[in-house]
Amino acid sequence: MQSFNHLRDFEVAEISELLELAGRLDEQPEPRALEGKVLSLLFLSPSLRTLASFQAAMTRLGGGAFVISPDMSIHGLESRHGIVMDGNAAEHIREAVPVIASYGDAIGIRAFAERRDLDTDIKETAFSALTDFVGDTPWINMESAMSHPCQSLADWKTLDDFNMPKQGGKFVLSWAYHPMALPLAVPSSTLHMAAMRGMDVTVLRPEGFELPDPIMREAEAVASANGGSVRESDNRAEAMEGAHVIYAKSWSSTQHYGQRNAEDQARLELRDWCVDEGWFEPARDDCRFMHCLPVRRGVVVADEILDGPRSIVIPEARNRMLAQMAVLHRMLSGSAT
Repeated sequence: MQSFNHLRDFEVAEISELLELAGRLDEQPEPRALEGKVLSLLFLSPSLRTLASFQAAMTRLGGGAFVISPDMSIHGLESRHGIVMDGNAAEHIREAVPVIASYGDAIGIRAFAERRDLDTDIKETAFSALTDFVGDTPWINMESAMSHPCQSLADWKTLDDFNMPKQGGKFVLSWAYHPMALPLAVPSSTLHMAAMRGMDVTVLRPEGFELPDPIMREAEAVASANGGSVRESDNRAEAMEGAHVIYAKSWSSTQHYGQRNAEDQARLELRDWCVDEGWFEPARDDCRFMHCLPVRRGVVVADEILDGPRSIVIPEARNRMLAQMAVLHRMLSGSAT
């Protein structure tokens, strides 16, 4: 495996093999599988679970990892082409990325969307420029403008672990209130994951927060090919009818993308988009709650849900480590199993 960038790059059977490997590594550890291997981790955006879970994954497999972040390790990185570097940034990304990549056997890169131009972010222009500097080193997308494949692989495993049905399973991806405009990577990847799994997916969102049309069209095609479906709704009760799982996530308005004042105005009347027990009345009695974390209590979701039996966010977070162990094992062990 030379790269792990998006679930679309793999067949469903290949995803199943990765998840089987993740489960096996949990039950039958291989503490020397990656002995002597080094993972370079470049964080151009903040992290808790991604940072900790990749380090833990490498340690459990017998390898090591080092972390580079401009805020903690160096005096700023410049990314603009043709710039005269007479400001605060001491190093250009054109030198930094290939050097960091050369120190490891693989590199993980995390860089959020710039969120200035939606078309540019959908095309992953900035992230592709970064990976172009990696050279021949295998690389992992730790979150880009529109993709968070490690989170989605862990979410797929979590759905399997809790016996969520594939074809016929009802998956609600719901927008939730947040005081800030957040990236589209997790909702876009989550939609694709559930569609690829063959579930019937409803994207529940208020007006102005529709996911980008190219993301929706791709998910519709993937769902159709795998026995599922994709649709949108702004009707909470109708969307939650018979749901097996609700996955809550905040994301930026696509109508006001990159326009902070307009986005803030659009959010003013949406504070009631906080998931509480009332949301689950039309759902199945055993409907579960998922979220990628971090999550703002009392803003995105009520304490009663996070602390109650519906929530599976903690095993979901642990699966980040296991899913990434499988990816790293496949990428660096030299074994196809």
